[in-house]
Amino acid sequence: MKIGVLALQGAVAEHIRMIERAGAQGVIVKRTEQLADIDGLILPGGESTTIGKLMRDYGFIEALQAFSNEGKPLFGTCAGLIVLADQIEGQAQSHIGVMDMTVQRNAFGRQRESFETTLSIKGISEGVRAVFIRAPLIKSVGESVDILSEYKGEIVAARQGHLLAVSFHPELTDDYQLHQYFVNMVEQSQVTSV
Repeated sequence: MKIGVLALQGAVAEHIRMIERAGAQGVIVKRTEQLADIDGLILPGGESTTIGKLMRDYGFIEALQAFSNEGKPLFGTCAGLIVLADQIEGQAQSHIGVMDMTVQRNAFGRQRESFETTLSIKGISEGVRAVFIRAPLIKSVGESVDILSEYKGEIVAARQGHLLAVSFHPELTDDYQLHQYFVNMVEQSQVTSV
């Protein structure tokens, strides 16, 4: 099973390491043609406006919408969550726009307000390590979206079928539970698509 990490920006090597710890093969994805060879894709953190521009420049917007329409799993972390959202507060246009949620960019403040905590995440564990760096928030979700975790009453993790989104950076810890969960999602999607 091959899981890609979109390598336009962000902690690509860290995600690859976590995918491999979870028992799958990690693939660095830089071109849209590579999407045909992978079973799931992680959209890492970074700066969502820059990532969105690069995705448009390299043809990834339509390619990832098609990837999602095929039921192939996508996992957005931090800025990757923003890229998945169909509504971004204060912004007229979404990026891929496949997940039924409204998000707020940089909701946790500046870089110096970054922090690490342990979260209870539904279906995974009571103790998942999470690093928040200029993190976005999920302000609201549609009926088909399952809220997986909250921090101080705010949504920080959600799932909609084959789509997974978290406000934080799971790859910057030694805790690969979320990556294992995503690998399991990809395995399930292969069973159901056969």
